[in-house]
Amino acid sequence: MTIAELFAPNQTLAGHLLALLDNQATDTAHDLAHLLRVWQNVRKISAVEGGNLTVLTAATLLHDCVHVPKDSPDRANASRLAATAAKAALTKLNRPEQEIAAVRHAIEAHSFSANLSPKTLEARILQDADRLDALGHIGIARCFAVSGALGRPLYDPLDPQADARDLDDTNFALDHFSTKLLQLAGQFQTETGRILARERHAVLMQFYEGFLNEVTLS
Repeated sequence: MTIAELFAPNQTLAGHLLALLDNQATDTAHDLAHLLRVWQNVRKISAVEGGNLTVLTAATLLHDCVHVPKDSPDRANASRLAATAAKAALTKLNRPEQEIAAVRHAIEAHSFSANLSPKTLEARILQDADRLDALGHIGIARCFAVSGALGRPLYDPLDPQADARDLDDTNFALDHFSTKLLQLAGQFQTETGRILARERHAVLMQFYEGFLNEVTLS
């Protein structure tokens, strides 16, 4: 089976879009494996909630098509830049205007940093599917992979839980749990997404509490 065939019955569209992504430089948290995990989450949610799978195929494959580093001051614009690039790519493929608009909105609204409300079912599904990948075991791995690539320490050895300092996930990987990851489960848009998020949130909490237990100085 090819990667494009995983997106059946939209494998032809997927093949065209995957070809556009071949030379995209990105980080390990937003690579092809991430796209496939998000697609798996999309399928799980869509199987219960519905949604247009053609729109979801394009939105999934293109939602990170413009790479903006996590530490870039332009990070909040990443989803808007990706949505603009997606519109251009789909226009070249002569996709219907209504489909392009739906894909563009789903991409714009998926990002935590963009802080936009999803207005369509497809946008809600994509946002949930993408955020699921920030939770659970894979969310833990992604957090530390990104922090390691940016040269950030695992935690503040003198105050790992930030009891006497401000949280700062630009300096300590563990702080990202409190500033973002542990907040995500309460922000899901679909009932199916919320159920899946609760399961993965529990994994995060178990890890976070265990980590603190091992590193807190007595």
